[in-house]
Amino acid sequence: MRRPVSITPPTGKLGVLTPGMGAVSTTLMAGVELVRRGESLPVGSLTQMGTIRLGKRTEGRIPKIKDFVRVAELSDLVFGGWDVFPDSAAQAAAKAGVLDAKDLAKAEKFLKNIRPMKAAFDQNYVKNLSGSNIKKAKTKFDLAEQLREDIRDFKKKNKLDRVVMLWCGSTEVFQKPEDIHKDLASFEKAMKTNHPSIAPSQLYAYAAISEGVPYANGAPNLSVDFPALEEYARARNVPIAGKDFKTGQTLMKTILAPGFKARMLGLSGWFSTNILGNRDGEVLEDPGSFKTKEESKLGALEYILQPRVYPDLYGKFTHKVRINYYPPRGDNKEGWDNIDIFGWLGYPMQIKVDFLCRDSILAAPIALDLILFLDLAKRAGMRGIQEWLSFYFKSPMCAPEVYPEHDLFIQLMKLKNTLRWMMGEEMITHLGAEYYD
Repeated sequence: MRRPVSITPPTGKLGVLTPGMGAVSTTLMAGVELVRRGESLPVGSLTQMGTIRLGKRTEGRIPKIKDFVRVAELSDLVFGGWDVFPDSAAQAAAKAGVLDAKDLAKAEKFLKNIRPMKAAFDQNYVKNLSGSNIKKAKTKFDLAEQLREDIRDFKKKNKLDRVVMLWCGSTEVFQKPEDIHKDLASFEKAMKTNHPSIAPSQLYAYAAISEGVPYANGAPNLSVDFPALEEYARARNVPIAGKDFKTGQTLMKTILAPGFKARMLGLSGWFSTNILGNRDGEVLEDPGSFKTKEESKLGALEYILQPRVYPDLYGKFTHKVRINYYPPRGDNKEGWDNIDIFGWLGYPMQIKVDFLCRDSILAAPIALDLILFLDLAKRAGMRGIQEWLSFYFKSPMCAPEVYPEHDLFIQLMKLKNTLRWMMGEEMITHLGAEYYD
């Protein structure tokens, strides 16, 4: 058995900063408050409800994950953030319409004391959103410096030991890395000259890394996943992860597609459409923002099914994704999937999935786990891309020489084996031969 990684204990308070204080972040905040008061259960959170097997099945060692690796206590979390609207978290949660009145009432006193700082915002990147609670500065570099000051003030005011940042803002327009994203010097120069390809989310990521704060991107934006900030994170010993929370329809794809592949069932086509009525749905009405989301959603099947490895089964499938803004639905997203598969001798079959999900209810426990695991990674001296957190993302970050792993079950094994590795426990291979020798 190898020696465990040296991990600093989670003493003191952990600050949680969210760029964007809308449906997802306020649902997270309210939920954490209700759970730590004993009013509800943290359903969907691996860190709070999940267990991990250690050693052989015959040993019966199955501790809870939160006890095994000692993640921060929920009672130690302190929330803050930025938003283009000045509403308190209580007002924002009421407008989002995710939680029932009775749950909002229980958390109202807590939420109304959380007010957003002025946001770094550029409407060129989110066409269908505008607000008044916005920072002003001569350059984008100056904006980033203001964000850094916000982080320091938040930490000092709340007497925090550590801070984690989680992007919960809207989807920005589609963007690919350019020369300005290739290294830190080019990136900082571009910020100082107000280069149009520096998006607001990149300013938050830069500010977080500069302050030694772990950062995760919950949207499909080009935010931290380019060479300049990846290298900066490694140099600053900061863990980073992303991108795009894996909640409804893509979650179902990463559950179903591995099953088809495991049974060698072919795929002719997968048509997906969504109706969504919250702020995210409104933002995605803009073609530029939709393009960003579409790219994030389309990638999973290609990587899971490996068409080049299995051309007879997956070499010619059609994959379509549509998102429709439909205000009456609010945060209760509906995802329809029509899946055309084929089996023995090429005979066709169909599967229909109608997932009436709740977007922020699925995203909140993901956000919580990422906060606690990123803090754990920081305390364990881990830096740069945290591929073991791919479990939570539609477009997982990974090293440039490898492909991202999208299979949910492989992702979960990677996550739990990383925790075992950190604690000096043996990896679980599920071989099982030792029971029959």
